[in-house]
Amino acid sequence: MSEPRRLEVLRAIVEDYVHSREPVGSKALVERHQLGVSSATIRNDMAVLEEEGLITAPHTSSGRIPTDKGYRLFVDQISEVKPLSAPEKRAIQTLLEGAEDLDDVMDRTVRLLSHLTNQVAVVQYPHLGNAAVRHLEFVLLAPNQVLVVLIATNGTVQQRVVPLPLPEPVPENSLAELRQHFLGSVAGTKLTFLPQELALAVAALPFQQRRAGTVLARTLEQLAGINREDRIVMAGTANLARSTVDFPLSIGPVLEALEEQVVMLRLLSEMKHDAFGVSVRIGRENPHGGLAEASVIATGYGPDSLAKVGVLGPTRMDYPTSMSAVRAVARYLSRILTD
Repeated sequence: MSEPRRLEVLRAIVEDYVHSREPVGSKALVERHQLGVSSATIRNDMAVLEEEGLITAPHTSSGRIPTDKGYRLFVDQISEVKPLSAPEKRAIQTLLEGAEDLDDVMDRTVRLLSHLTNQVAVVQYPHLGNAAVRHLEFVLLAPNQVLVVLIATNGTVQQRVVPLPLPEPVPENSLAELRQHFLGSVAGTKLTFLPQELALAVAALPFQQRRAGTVLARTLEQLAGINREDRIVMAGTANLARSTVDFPLSIGPVLEALEEQVVMLRLLSEMKHDAFGVSVRIGRENPHGGLAEASVIATGYGPDSLAKVGVLGPTRMDYPTSMSAVRAVARYLSRILTD
């Protein structure tokens, strides 16, 4: 059997099974694909593919389905990732660019990616990494009650209302002076170094402003700390409910793995990019046992590409389309966060 034809037969089996959910027989392959050989020849090719562990018979029927090994060879042999259509690209751009803040961007990203792929979409919040102070605001809400706002270069906006333990109401012009002092001291400072710079800024304040400045600096430090929490957002778990046939044992372990954010964070952090700039883990390639019947496609985004965005679904998924959607969404996401 020729190597190119074997790969062509495997490709045809994967594509047919992904779209039909039914085991694929030699007769159907001859009818649906221009393979240029007889049904008997296809049966012989399928026998060799089965011997090599690339396809298997789920029951006594003559049809075959891909194995994890078969999906892996199919993914590795993809010559090009299917490009998104012009309407899909416009939809991504319009939806993501209309977001108001980072939380909105993350929410829109997973909803969009889930819609494009019909899988569970997952996005990891941007890593603290090189994020720095972009802007800060002190807003007087009531006498000695201040809204403290910290805006970082990775798009995060954190805010908190704090009381100032002062005997007299703080004047608005004094609060404006404090804001200008802190902004001038820490603008552009990486969040990881913010505590040290804030301490220096407080020490440089006039004595009469130091008490209020200490409270404000402590609040800014706490807000910066919120950015250190690794967390993920997901959407589309309902898509798994429509794929229960793809999880013959139970869909429960997959849902449990999704709920355990530590599991997903570890998995995403370990995934490395391939030639297409994406990473694909198929079935038992996933280290967590609950994902033995699932596949995960992910890629990095942002300036350092450390945070990941991707999809999770059954091994019977449309890999070229899903890989293309994940890569395209990651590119738009990176562009928005760096603008």
